[in-house]
Amino acid sequence: MKRSIIATAAAASLLLVACGDDENDAADTTAAPTTTAAPVNDYELSQVEVNAEAAACAEGKTLEAGALTIATGDPAFPPYVIDDAPESGQGFEAALALALAKAMGFEGETVSWVRTSFDTAVAGSEATNDFNLQQFTINDERKAVVSFSDPYYTANQAVLGAIDGPAASITSMADLKGLKLGAAAGTTSLQYILEVIQPDAEPFAFNSNADAATALGNGQIDAIISDLPTAIFWAAAGSEFGGIDNTKVYGQFPLGDQGGDQWGLLFPLDSPLVECVNLALAGLVEAGQLEQITELWMTNYTEAALLPES
Repeated sequence: MKRSIIATAAAASLLLVACGDDENDAADTTAAPTTTAAPVNDYELSQVEVNAEAAACAEGKTLEAGALTIATGDPAFPPYVIDDAPESGQGFEAALALALAKAMGFEGETVSWVRTSFDTAVAGSEATNDFNLQQFTINDERKAVVSFSDPYYTANQAVLGAIDGPAASITSMADLKGLKLGAAAGTTSLQYILEVIQPDAEPFAFNSNADAATALGNGQIDAIISDLPTAIFWAAAGSEFGGIDNTKVYGQFPLGDQGGDQWGLLFPLDSPLVECVNLALAGLVEAGQLEQITELWMTNYTEAALLPES
């Protein structure tokens, strides 16, 4: 029997992760998930109003007239989607997508969801949806084949490893060079490994985050590089709720000149819907609703000690 959304959401709503004053203190995310997580604000989809300008803009610009098709990953993980059920609106990206849809005049049966792989989406080789949310980092290389909305979130990269494995000795980014590292193919996490960490051994590129998680769980790799919220979820939730048992986040990486990874909704190249979604997104920002959605779903997924370069 499928676990209830409440149970899974509780597991995804982690105990607050400690962020030590000492830059060498790794964040401890090994505690069991709590089952009593109080909401941090009163956001509900019913509070979102139709944005007349965005709705007028979107008319006639979707794949199917009068309907909006949204894509996410397969599977989709917390804190972005709870219970792998984006249609519920539970989870950061699920809630954001439905808020944007409503702002453009789409709600209920006029909104449908499809699943895609991450690397297929960033390659620009699909036209099965109006837009896609899978923590896509906006960068110039991808802009050659797909289009992006304005950014809706900024995230750091982080390292996740087994509590009793080789990653346990990490005290700096330099210590990562000798480890067997992995990340999902096509991600900025893999790019970060290759261009910044530059490990001694060729990193593993997996078809999905789920495959990377499996590889860490069975010892094929020593550590995963991923965005920080995903790493925190994996460590705290455990395999019972889609995480990885006996792992911890050993730190996040300094922002550097990049200022973190900015995430945007991904569209087919030159989609006319980009302008409309940006209007809807700007409306959510102005109303304070993007901040509410972010606070509601991401508060417990942002804190980990900075890992020094050396």
